[in-house]
Amino acid sequence: MYKFLWSILFLALLWTSCSQDKKRINEQVMESGENTSDSPVNLPKVAFYQLEDSSQYPDAILELYSPLGNQIFRPGKVPFEFNIKNFPIENNTPGVPTLFTIINGSDPIGQLSPIFQRELTQGTYRVVGYLVDKEGISLKNFGNYIDRDFMVGDSRPFPYSAEPFLAVNFPRNGNVLAVGEDMIVDFLVLGGDMDLDGLKVKILVNDFEYEIDHMSPVRVENLPPGAYQVKIQLLRKDGKELEGPFSLVSKSVIVR
Repeated sequence: MYKFLWSILFLALLWTSCSQDKKRINEQVMESGENTSDSPVNLPKVAFYQLEDSSQYPDAILELYSPLGNQIFRPGKVPFEFNIKNFPIENNTPGVPTLFTIINGSDPIGQLSPIFQRELTQGTYRVVGYLVDKEGISLKNFGNYIDRDFMVGDSRPFPYSAEPFLAVNFPRNGNVLAVGEDMIVDFLVLGGDMDLDGLKVKILVNDFEYEIDHMSPVRVENLPPGAYQVKIQLLRKDGKELEGPFSLVSKSVIVR
């Protein structure tokens, strides 16, 4: 447990130090919100912004050998086998994972080995595997991430849907941020292309709202102390909601 907490702290500190050298872009300052209505007028305003692109490892490839598409397993330990190419996973800081998996939209779990098992009960599952850089941010080039549907026990496949869906790297549910610490919203869009398919992502942090039409981490600064419901929703650019599963992800975050 302590090793995991130190790993998260290490990634946060590394992200902060690296991001200080990057230019802020697409900044949007929030003029109002339920968390600031009774605050002093000189309190810094909440702002959403991105950092200029500095994509790493564009040639990294993540392959998934197990499970196969719609493969059926018995309840219990389900084997996962990834293969990683063009990515220096062996040179990473010990105890800090660079391969993460998300199952059915849950919080990501870091994997220290590309081959592992998960204890799963009867049901239908979608696993998303992805690589992260030295700052803990998901790699977003084609081939850096992969998804697969499978079943455990007597279950049915997900209804067919050609619609794209979300996988959220940050924030994690139950994250506690210190006052003055930026919140990072980091997501992947799978099963489609945001530009070619006319997609956008709407980020709601309580009453604060921000939209983005490409995959890029979004930082939120100056959040006052309080509890926040963070909703990340994949939409058509005309605002139409998608019908497929995992197009809306919600996380609870506390600032104190």
